[in-house]
Amino acid sequence: MLRPPAVTELVVDAETVPPDERALAVARRLDEPGVESVVVVDAGAVVGIVTEADAVALLVEGRDPETLTAADVMSSPVHTAAPDESVVDAAERLRTHGVEALPVVDDGDLRGVVTTTACSRYLPHVRRPAPDAERDDGRVRETERADTAYERADWSFEYVGHPERIDVGDVVRFSKPLDETEVDGFADASGDTNRLHLDDEYASETRFGRRIVHGTLVAGVVSAALARLPGLIVYLSQEVSYLGPVDIGDRVTAECEVVEVVGEDRYRLTTTVTDGEGAEVVDGEAVVLADPVPETA
Repeated sequence: MLRPPAVTELVVDAETVPPDERALAVARRLDEPGVESVVVVDAGAVVGIVTEADAVALLVEGRDPETLTAADVMSSPVHTAAPDESVVDAAERLRTHGVEALPVVDDGDLRGVVTTTACSRYLPHVRRPAPDAERDDGRVRETERADTAYERADWSFEYVGHPERIDVGDVVRFSKPLDETEVDGFADASGDTNRLHLDDEYASETRFGRRIVHGTLVAGVVSAALARLPGLIVYLSQEVSYLGPVDIGDRVTAECEVVEVVGEDRYRLTTTVTDGEGAEVVDGEAVVLADPVPETA
């Protein structure tokens, strides 16, 4: 579980144009291999950005690129990234604002651009849209589920949604500690006996300086949260990015939000796990199938 790099490790050289550059010339630059954006710079300052989406909009709107300049078609004001910020923060800004590239600016100087393509090498979920579901009044809050085999006193659960169905905007959370017994048990059950998780002396010489929980065990609490959605939940897919380590004995919390009804009782959810201090250690998304609960239950 290694922390993702700073954006400076993903920055590529920026293609730049002045505001009075013809829009057609900018579109031709975007057609070159590997060029995903063109930054508009005026007197050394970043004033806008033009992406492939902006070029497509010209055609959709029926505007004549021969009569337009970069200033006419650019997106402005520009969302930017600082060179020392994490790719996680940059990815979240790309996703939240629905943009394809962020100029990286250091004390007013353009250092390059970071794109969704670059970020997705480390965080594949960056390409998903930010959820904007409107919650309806039919949602309730539940803290107990009757259809799990058993629960434990140090586990906690919360579901904000519909008692009998799943809909966009529903949220489920599950929290539990991951102690040494579980780490040892997971190592034996999975065969992952990496000494980083099991040997104090060995782990002390690693980048972490101590033993940490298996990443897959941490991500496993996502499965526990999903199991507490209404219906009989069947996992279809999971996309995971590991953002940081979890200490043995720490309490972790999975939170899953429904962001799309895929069809045929299939749902796509964002999935995150935070540690005991609230730091996000896992991010990703899942697709599940919700079958009816067996009558024998």
